[in-house]
Amino acid sequence: MAEQRRQAQQQLHARLSQAVTAADPELPGRLSALLVVPEGSRISELERSRRGPTRTSGRSLTQALDRASELAGLGAQAVDVSAVPANRLEALARDGLAAKAQTLARREPQHQTATLVAVVRSLTVTAVDEALDVFTGLMADKLIKAAERTSRQAKLASLPRLRKASARLAAVARVLQQTRSASDLAEGYTAQWDLEQVWAAIEQVVEPNKLDAAVDTVAELAPPQADDDAAWRADLVGRWNVVRPFLPLLATALPLGATPTGRSVLDAVRALPELIGRQKVREAEIYAEVVTGSWRPLVYDGADLDLGCADKHAYVMCVLEALYKALRHREVYAVGSKRWGDPRAQLLDGPSWDQLRPQVLTGLQLPEQAQQHLDEQASTLDTAWRDLGARLAATEGQGPVRLDSGRDGRARLRLDALDKLDEPDSLAALRECTAAMLPPVDLPELLLEIHAHTGFLSEFTHASGGQARMADAEISLAAVLVASATNVGYAPVARENHTALSRSRLSHTEQNYLRAETLKAANARLIEAQADIGLAQAWGGGQVASVDGLRFVVPTQSVHTGYNPRYFGRKRGATWLNAINDQVAGIGATVVPGTQRDSLHQLDVLLNPDHGRRPELVTSDTAGYSDLVFGLYRLCGMTYAPRLANLADTRFWRLDPAADYGPANELARHQVKPEHITRHWPEMLRVAGSLVTGTVRAFDLIRALGRDGNPTPLGRAVIEYGRLAKTHHLLAVADPTDDTYRRSLNAQLNTTESRHRLARAICFGDRGQLRQTYQEGMEDQLGALGLVLNAVVLWNTTYLDAAVNELRAQGYEVRDADVVRLSPLLDAHLNVHGTYTFQQLQLTGLRPLRDPSVPDGDESSRSRG
Repeated sequence: MAEQRRQAQQQLHARLSQAVTAADPELPGRLSALLVVPEGSRISELERSRRGPTRTSGRSLTQALDRASELAGLGAQAVDVSAVPANRLEALARDGLAAKAQTLARREPQHQTATLVAVVRSLTVTAVDEALDVFTGLMADKLIKAAERTSRQAKLASLPRLRKASARLAAVARVLQQTRSASDLAEGYTAQWDLEQVWAAIEQVVEPNKLDAAVDTVAELAPPQADDDAAWRADLVGRWNVVRPFLPLLATALPLGATPTGRSVLDAVRALPELIGRQKVREAEIYAEVVTGSWRPLVYDGADLDLGCADKHAYVMCVLEALYKALRHREVYAVGSKRWGDPRAQLLDGPSWDQLRPQVLTGLQLPEQAQQHLDEQASTLDTAWRDLGARLAATEGQGPVRLDSGRDGRARLRLDALDKLDEPDSLAALRECTAAMLPPVDLPELLLEIHAHTGFLSEFTHASGGQARMADAEISLAAVLVASATNVGYAPVARENHTALSRSRLSHTEQNYLRAETLKAANARLIEAQADIGLAQAWGGGQVASVDGLRFVVPTQSVHTGYNPRYFGRKRGATWLNAINDQVAGIGATVVPGTQRDSLHQLDVLLNPDHGRRPELVTSDTAGYSDLVFGLYRLCGMTYAPRLANLADTRFWRLDPAADYGPANELARHQVKPEHITRHWPEMLRVAGSLVTGTVRAFDLIRALGRDGNPTPLGRAVIEYGRLAKTHHLLAVADPTDDTYRRSLNAQLNTTESRHRLARAICFGDRGQLRQTYQEGMEDQLGALGLVLNAVVLWNTTYLDAAVNELRAQGYEVRDADVVRLSPLLDAHLNVHGTYTFQQLQLTGLRPLRDPSVPDGDESSRSRG
């Protein structure tokens, strides 16, 4: 078997090496040159290329664009790799990215060339993604938000002047009103006024010079043609020096493409290098369709040049803002990119969709014809509305769910808070008894015990694709997981007198074995083992899940973080968005920069779970939802059930405009437009198939369809469909006689909060702050935390199940209703802080000094990206 694997690898290397030579005979030499350390440098060119941007600044963007341009210039993207399976190419790239340049230099020529071309192709895509990350971060945080903040402060400073001027103009308006009223009452009224009398009346309340000044002040501070964005855009023009250095590279270094909607923006970007060196820019040279809204006066009226010229600085900033928005909507995209590609091009289409469509539609229970589906939806929605109307009529507006009149006179739904469920003495006694029965355990011992039961550590394979051949590999893996999950690094777990725990072994293990694929495979074993335990089956069947985010401060420089004073203070941070099912197993997670709207990322987490089938019901906290998200969940066969903070202001929808729902009629005043759904139903089915098969990211699709509140026609159809799903959810929440639905959602969310508390207890090192620079490093470390959490939950569930069975065997009365309310999220018995050994030392002097040229292994392990 090993010999066959070796021969297959040699054939792969030979095939790739031949493809490289066929594409460009000089390319192998350029690739080998990456392994050379240039004179005056301490690292090879390959190592330098591996290092992505860490700051969000104009200089950092220039460097990121230079890096993307250099990597693209090597020509590795021109190599035909169609004959090589994608997973084999990815494994080869992972192996090369984890290896040192010296190691790659010692490989035989074909193996070296094959590895380097895979590495460079991977780095080329990553470099483009990271350059666009820096650009969008720079535009959002350092330019647009900074300009908005400055303009907001200027507006606050100008309020006294504006208030004073407005008061004078209001006094003039009152004089005119009084004159008009007096004329109306006068006998023999005519439309002509005595202007001298009017002006005399005005001068009695406002002096003429002060009136002129008031008019000028209002025209200055509140120009009639300006929109809400005019002030900050004017401030943005003054930040020209920030963007000037990277403009030429922005137009040439990135492989950008565009949809028909974004074509003018991309053309404008590519034309910038010809304009930025000019003193004058003619109106005929700019793309007028890009200059919209409050940019028009800034671009056309802001130039103090000859007639027919435009303001160059304002036009450049206008184009950059348009590019920023087009990238967010994926109207401009990076060709071949992982994160910034065109989601429309990734949708299933043609023969591939025709082949998968029957299987996908059967699995999602969606019919080919929209009308049949809409008839079913109309029937169930009508029944739910009639039930609510009947129950509201029965309670006569006095129950826990009632209709009140809002300020505008329209009905508003009011829900009383749920009463806390009584906790019987039997439940408290069972919790106390079972918790006391859990044996104390150290975290490393717990991981090794769970491995003995499940073998989950054997899922960690080498980056090259081979199995671990190290002695005591499970000990090294457990140590790396403990070091990463607890955030303490190698120092507390490393033992130089133990081969499996030496720093070099731990560093090698982390770099070559700890990655997203192996973490997911190991997690699958734990989720499966959790589902087999009787106690977990009493908690649920795995069909219900909740998604929520745990916030982490990231004090190091990173482009994959964001600001939010509420969670991170004056620092930046990241959000670990994770999904937990009703068996208390973590089924998936992702890392989100800063605190972006959770709903944009939740669907991706749930569509790619680590194990098992997708949940049928998904709940989340209040953070960010939309009708579009409701529609996509429903298309993907899941019910989205977020907890809504302000139900009184939420819109309810109906399908039948003529139906009589009694007291609920005032609530059901908004109507879904089914014609949008019918018209775009085939496209909606294709979207659903593409999402569930993983060919497109939900995050990209939501951005492209929603367009920040200006949806595409297909997006509008999904929104209308989502309103049906949202109203079903709202009517279930608003049930006046049965609160089971609301309580089940709250219970699942409380489970998530308890798991986050346990995560904080485990990840205690470095004040619980992440110090990874790159997103991959954050995902690996938090993936290790999630895996350790699942191992702790599995261990606790196993022993709680044994404790319950033991109590029953002893004749202790254990009620099933109490068993359902037990929780495995306990840690009083768990030692996560490590143990320390003490022994007398026989020293004959001082300890030897450290070699300053040897890097700190502990710190390097934490900063690995």
